[in-house]
Amino acid sequence: MMAAEVVRSFDAADINPILNDPSILPSVTIPGIEVILTRRTDEFIALPERTAIANREGADLFLSIHANASPNPQARGIETYFLNFANNLSAAAVAARENAASGQTMGALPDFLKAIALNNKLDESKDLATHVQHAMLDRLKASNKTVKDLGVKQAPFVVLIGAAMPSVLAEISFVTNPAEAKLLKGNVYRQRIAEALFNAIRKYQASLKSVSTAAFQ
Repeated sequence: MMAAEVVRSFDAADINPILNDPSILPSVTIPGIEVILTRRTDEFIALPERTAIANREGADLFLSIHANASPNPQARGIETYFLNFANNLSAAAVAARENAASGQTMGALPDFLKAIALNNKLDESKDLATHVQHAMLDRLKASNKTVKDLGVKQAPFVVLIGAAMPSVLAEISFVTNPAEAKLLKGNVYRQRIAEALFNAIRKYQASLKSVSTAAFQ
């Protein structure tokens, strides 16, 4: 079972409908895998509650899908995050922007730091993030010849804190970049994102089976 959430991290009215239908995974069926969406409308759900939904449903993976944004309209590319302390200013800035929606005060900081330090799914989440990033690059380059690999990164995203399963946050393109925003408006590009996520999940599953087989040899 996989829990997924689709987030609109932008305000432009003409772009808002892009991800309003959480079928950012359109026309993709995953045999043997049940997908639980944390929401089906644009209704805001508190960041910690999204992870809580995944935990209550007993999900095996948690995938948070975001559209990126930047004050610089030339910023472009895709990047995938797993939960850990940020190791560069850019990752810290992205997490700070996304975490602003949590409404959490500084008083909650010690609990967040403790939760991150006790994260026992770090290695699995990093592996999943790597599969997601590689799959998106491979699938999107057909539609976006200049797709930029921003890499796999770590940052303290509130939406990933407390997940009892491997969890990642995928920034699928920049809505503030005119070229990428145009692509995101199109069904073809969104379908390719869906297929990339499908491929990443399948490859991650296969990697787990490979490790299990090796362990019993």
